[in-house]
Amino acid sequence: MEENVLKEKSVPDSSVAEKLISDKTMDKKPLISVCIVTYRHKDYIGKCLDSILSQKGNFSLEILLHDDASTDGSQEIIRSYQEKYPEILFPILQTENQYSQGKRNITGIFNFPRTRGEFITVIDGDDFYLREDKLEKQMEALIREEEAVLCFHPAKVLLPDGREGPKDLLRPYLERKILEGRELINHPKGIAFSSMFFRRSLIEKLPDFYYACPVGDRPIELMAALAGKAVYLPEEYTAYRFHLQSSWTEREKGRQQQEKYLSEMKHCYKLFLEESRGKYRLEVEEAIKRLSFSIALNLRDFSEIYRKDYRAYLQEMPFTERALLRLEQFCPKLYHFLQKSFGMERKR
Repeated sequence: MEENVLKEKSVPDSSVAEKLISDKTMDKKPLISVCIVTYRHKDYIGKCLDSILSQKGNFSLEILLHDDASTDGSQEIIRSYQEKYPEILFPILQTENQYSQGKRNITGIFNFPRTRGEFITVIDGDDFYLREDKLEKQMEALIREEEAVLCFHPAKVLLPDGREGPKDLLRPYLERKILEGRELINHPKGIAFSSMFFRRSLIEKLPDFYYACPVGDRPIELMAALAGKAVYLPEEYTAYRFHLQSSWTEREKGRQQQEKYLSEMKHCYKLFLEESRGKYRLEVEEAIKRLSFSIALNLRDFSEIYRKDYRAYLQEMPFTERALLRLEQFCPKLYHFLQKSFGMERKR
């Protein structure tokens, strides 16, 4: 196994933790700030924290965590880590759920204002790092590419039963790439939240479209598009857990929720165009069309899926995916039988 690949363990090596503690003191700013948002992640937050504490490299770090009033035992686990690493981990443990009060971009409201590092990275509490050199590699990439403000990479998708999900779902490119701003606005594959690593300058003043966005990853891409270039590294450095109960995909199911999401995203893009004085208007229009297609796909609205002006997005899907989609459309009973019997499935 490659040396820098993380190994399973219940707590980080004491030598690593001691180094982090000695490197970071309250009168010395950390080089990297890791921002975590978590809600009901009792079974996962320990692995997430272990993977961060196990990072190796020539840097100091701080971990800024926000738990949104979990009642499943997550907060007790977080307290135990905070007691063990008080010079590294700084949690906010809410007693009232902030998301239900309309505060959607928790990272920007509660974590970003506390950051002190030159570089910032983000992650959900149910995801985790796969390699011990993730932060070092991304930091080196931004230092090398002076015009870049954002660095990201593919992520391994894990399904609820532990199986690996579609390999290309969160892999937008195959090789290392320097992206211009327009490429961050309209791209065919998703970018994992946990893969985003960026300069502090990107979040020093959060624009209105950041707070208007119903999710936390998309506005970071939009801000980066206005601020400079981005670096894409082709290695998988994080794992993304797909379709967990507390994930956005579960909370936002159903036609009404999907339509609300599309409306909110259109408003976010409108504010983005105002902020940028119309820059990337064509890319924004294309991104909205692509999102509309994705929502039609989620809802299995076949009349929309096969619209002529969505054909290009459909062709981006692998042949097997397109074949299963047709089978589901015309022979739904056979499709669901095969899905149940042989594990045939499409990503929703």
